[in-house]
Amino acid sequence: MSTTTDKPALPGPIAPEAPPGPPAVAGPPARRGRRRNIGALAGTVWLIAITLAAVAAPVLPLPDPAEITDRYSIPPFQQAGHILGTDPLGRDLLSRVVHGAQISLAVAIGATLLALAVGTALGLMAGFFRRGVDVTFDIGTNTILAFPPLILLIALVAVMEPSIGTLMVGLALVGMPTFARIARANTIAFAGREFVTASKSLGAPTVRILVREILPNVALPVFSFAIVVAASLVVAEGSLSFLGLGVPPPAPSWGGMIAAGRESLYEEPYLVLVPGVFFFLTVLSLNMTGDWARDRIGRESSL
Repeated sequence: MSTTTDKPALPGPIAPEAPPGPPAVAGPPARRGRRRNIGALAGTVWLIAITLAAVAAPVLPLPDPAEITDRYSIPPFQQAGHILGTDPLGRDLLSRVVHGAQISLAVAIGATLLALAVGTALGLMAGFFRRGVDVTFDIGTNTILAFPPLILLIALVAVMEPSIGTLMVGLALVGMPTFARIARANTIAFAGREFVTASKSLGAPTVRILVREILPNVALPVFSFAIVVAASLVVAEGSLSFLGLGVPPPAPSWGGMIAAGRESLYEEPYLVLVPGVFFFLTVLSLNMTGDWARDRIGRESSL
């Protein structure tokens, strides 16, 4: 009987190691990030330019925005002394939009800072003390949010005398719940952290804990929404001025200029187009810069 023995299999040739592939190409999120950076840069440049023009308006070589020269309209780029044209009363449109930026930006920035300060303080107290303070906070913010913002602003302006101060207070009241809720949520998240507990154990006063321990951690998320809120308040101020409830004439405002030009929209569309372009670019720049700042601050705070 013949027997067969199995021979061990010989190892085959070793395949050469594959060369490293090309570096990974940045995907859509990276491209979106670059586009957002470019948009934020362009928006920042516009905001700086319009702010400087508004601040320096009294010393710029511009005509008086309320000066009535000729009772007819001049289209843009038709006369050297009036680059953007004039309205039916002969008032220079460039001068009026630059001086109108003073009102729009002053009201929006002032209302945003007021809403930020009051809302952050209320949110800190509601998130730290909880219980009765938190219940009162919820009732107050929900009551404000229950009213449509424009209806609430119209009611405030109708009761009070229309002025820059009235607009600031009304717009701050509309924007305050946003900052208050963000501050409350972040205060609750940080109130139970070790450094806050250690401060309580050492007998630190409540004001010091709120200001020194919690507020620096709450400030970044709150500030990241400030620019976006300012954009919405610019729109709200323009809406009130369009309805005739903003700063009374002869002070120029973008919303008031758009409202005045709508009567001759078909014959002289530039009366609406000129302030509308400034209004659109300013709100768009605030939104793009605010989105970039919110993403950037949120990324840094998560590290």
